[in-house]
Amino acid sequence: MWTHFVAVLILIRHGQTTSNAQGLLVGRSDPDLTERGREQALALRHYLRDIEHVVSSPLSRALETAELAVPHITPIVDEAFIEVDYGTLEGHALTEVPLEQWRSFEEDHTLALGGGESLAALDERVHLRLNQWMADPDNLLHHPSQHIVVASHVSPIKSALAWALGVSGGVAWRSRLDNGSVTTITSRRGAPLLVTFNVVPPSHHGG
Repeated sequence: MWTHFVAVLILIRHGQTTSNAQGLLVGRSDPDLTERGREQALALRHYLRDIEHVVSSPLSRALETAELAVPHITPIVDEAFIEVDYGTLEGHALTEVPLEQWRSFEEDHTLALGGGESLAALDERVHLRLNQWMADPDNLLHHPSQHIVVASHVSPIKSALAWALGVSGGVAWRSRLDNGSVTTITSRRGAPLLVTFNVVPPSHHGG
């Protein structure tokens, strides 16, 4: 369905996990997909045609989503697209994080929440990989009909959004990204161009 675009990068957020369902901060931990999460991954198949290459975060929730969504291609693991590290706050409910601490995290892109990883550090690794792909004329990102899927998480995909728009990483706090969603980026005159963001295919539970 993307054949009228050149250089299409399709980023998919993994399906719902047990931690997502409980409203917990989930970064580097590796909870399983729920039944709904697997349905969300299967619902992505309709959006993922003409795919020649699949990249995934090393975490199993992203890998399983990729395998369900694009079953005919084995994903290549890329650490650049792993979720942010929440450090000591991993697995805690958001309501357990003091409001002032969370506000500081939103306002200071260099702050590592819970002593984990800052969003600035995450942007650095995500943007480095995307810039490498954009600069490589042999990368599939520049092929007129063969597209790349990246199975990842909220923070790396929002980082890719900032990269595509050429804006500060703070845009992450002004955007919503759902489980099982599709975000697409193409290029124009050698620069990234956002096509869609947070497109959620319908599933048996309404996506």
